[in-house]
Amino acid sequence: MKEKYYAGFMTERPTWRKARRAFLKDMSILVTDVLFLASLWWLGSYIWNDLVHQTRDFLSVPWWIMVISVIELALVWQSFGLSPGMRLLGRRLIDEQDGPWWISLGRRSIRVLLLHVMPALLFQVILTTRYTPWHDRFLGFCSASAAEIDEIRVPWYRSSSAIAVIALGVGMYLASALFTQIDLVKLVTNASSTSEIWNKIFHPDWSILRLGIRLLIVTLFMAFMATFFGVIVAIPLSFLAARNLSHGFIGRTIYTVLRILMSIIRSIQPFIWAIIFVVWVRTGAAAFAGALALFVHSVADLTKLYSERLESIDPGPVEAIRATGAGRLQVILYGVVPQIVNPYLSFTIYRWDINVRMATIIGLVGGGGIGQRLLQLTRNWVWDQAIVLMLLIMFAVMLMDYSSSRLRERLN
Repeated sequence: MKEKYYAGFMTERPTWRKARRAFLKDMSILVTDVLFLASLWWLGSYIWNDLVHQTRDFLSVPWWIMVISVIELALVWQSFGLSPGMRLLGRRLIDEQDGPWWISLGRRSIRVLLLHVMPALLFQVILTTRYTPWHDRFLGFCSASAAEIDEIRVPWYRSSSAIAVIALGVGMYLASALFTQIDLVKLVTNASSTSEIWNKIFHPDWSILRLGIRLLIVTLFMAFMATFFGVIVAIPLSFLAARNLSHGFIGRTIYTVLRILMSIIRSIQPFIWAIIFVVWVRTGAAAFAGALALFVHSVADLTKLYSERLESIDPGPVEAIRATGAGRLQVILYGVVPQIVNPYLSFTIYRWDINVRMATIIGLVGGGGIGQRLLQLTRNWVWDQAIVLMLLIMFAVMLMDYSSSRLRERLN
């Protein structure tokens, strides 16, 4: 007997979790389509306003008209074609009734109208623990998973979602080209204005070499201290931020809070942290401020990497050791740690490599090291000395790249 699927789950014993997931999946499809169409609208409006009206506005009509329009277009798209949201989340609309095309066209048009009340089905989920898309069942449609049906492959130029993705890519390219004001003519005609810079670059002043080496050593030590203390803090935090090791209400609460906090810290660029710590510890301790900035970002980044490795460990050894009656600490020491030692070392070396690069960048905002002196030289147009510092940075980065790659190969 043919199994019917309504909103992503079979008609079996209802539970609140299944109903909630089915409802949220349908709403996620709608939100995805609305955001996709809104992006197309914004890009199209920007391109039109820039080319026709010479203005940089992303909207040509009031925002509420745009919102209503993209919602209506999304509902039409879901009823008459395969929208990006349906393709992305693996849902397909199946017409179970045979008949002339004009009858199917009418039923799909009615479906567009009935989809406006879909958010109200949340009350059905809350009150009855069921989610039944009446707009589809009434009109003879059903929603099926893409993996459960034999879908006929069509060329990309006959797929509305593929055409829309291409249109979005073209729109992003055109809008980016207009926004950045790319002018290849100026790139050629104004090349002579950089002649003084190139002349000094090809005639370096090696008198700053000794100072540059000393500043480079400071930069490398900044990266080392940030990585060293970052590892000390990130390792215990990673066990608390691993989902498979978080049990009970308290464990899940700590896991959620840590994940959110690490995501926030990681999203703030190291040079922003450098500015904060430069003000915090004053400019006399610039290298200390730079090390603190790298330390904070290293903790957030390493905690994420370490915890994700913990979540992918083989549960077999853990369960075997736990079955012997071992305590939680023994399970971690003998079942978890042997599986993560090499990946942790590899992640640590990789992070040290990143910190060496970032130590130069944060020096540009007063974080100490060779980057700070490089900024001073470039601001004063002392390019003959600046090129010496840049060569030292390039040499250090290349050496770190080679060393870290060889170490990771040995560890893996």
